[in-house]
Amino acid sequence: MATTAATGSPSPDSTHPDSSHPDSTHEVSSHPARPNRPLRPAAPGQPAPISRLGIAAVVVTVVLWASAFVGIRAVGPSFSPGPLTLGRLSVAAVVLGLVVLPQFRKAAAFPKGREWWPILAYGVMWFGGYNVALNAAEHMLDAGTAALLINVNPILVAVMAGIILKEGFPRWLIIGSLVAFGGVAVIALGSGQRSTADVAGVLLCLLAAALAAVSVIVQKPVLRKFPAAQATWFGIMVGAVCCLPFSGQLVAEVQAAPLPATLGLVYLGVFPTAIAFTTWAYALSLIDAGRLAATTYLVPGTTILISWLVLGEIPTIWGLVGGVICLAGVALTRRRSRPRPVTAAAPAAGPNPGA
Repeated sequence: MATTAATGSPSPDSTHPDSSHPDSTHEVSSHPARPNRPLRPAAPGQPAPISRLGIAAVVVTVVLWASAFVGIRAVGPSFSPGPLTLGRLSVAAVVLGLVVLPQFRKAAAFPKGREWWPILAYGVMWFGGYNVALNAAEHMLDAGTAALLINVNPILVAVMAGIILKEGFPRWLIIGSLVAFGGVAVIALGSGQRSTADVAGVLLCLLAAALAAVSVIVQKPVLRKFPAAQATWFGIMVGAVCCLPFSGQLVAEVQAAPLPATLGLVYLGVFPTAIAFTTWAYALSLIDAGRLAATTYLVPGTTILISWLVLGEIPTIWGLVGGVICLAGVALTRRRSRPRPVTAAAPAAGPNPGA
């Protein structure tokens, strides 16, 4: 489902499993008495195994992010997009801060100088802009449609990761992504309700997807120096500061909101934000951005399943078939290409024209 880069060495700044160099082939040992051992290097272009913690982080992220689409839709009648974002980030900042702040015993734990630029970028775009745009979109669209539209994001991430992060364009990553996106399209065809989606809501979802994709690329290098929890908390704090103009409106809406809506806001802050964004960052520190993004094709199907269990919305046959196709597509992104046979090369006077 996901992979580390094939080659590379740990960053000298990495002193924490979360802050592993993204091109590292080191695995976090699950045995307390054993130091981290390097994984067997994969052949160029081949997926390398990742730790069980990395896989668990991906699963937690997918499930919690899927639940967020349902949660946002549920509390939408009580909270406007901006105040909902501020409330969610405020809760996440407090909860994650309890974990992160005790680690700041050394001044080196804080970013310095230019290290703040990428953090400010993904803090504004992802934690601020993405959430406001998505919250506004779900005032016009149902949760399933929003989850489907956001899944333009993995394709954007794969393209930008290939170009900017030099991850390349592995054949099975492209094939699997296209198959998974086809599964998303099948799910979309399963509901006539989605065909009448508001154009403004669609555009807001596409904007949110673009902001998230750029943020993933910007965040990846930050995780070479800072652990996942710290990198996430920094971004949350930046996003919360950007949303401070909504403070007065948030206070008024919390006072008027019913208790279930307020509890829903707290849930969004603790689980899909504080926990899921941290597990995402942890997985991103271990896995190529393009391959990790492909796993989010599982979110729409998971969203539909959660809606079925929580809201009693029964999925259509199209939804079930599309979900299976998404699973198959994500599995294909983990497929290994056959290594080319090694043949003895005759001495050449000049450079190899096929290199």
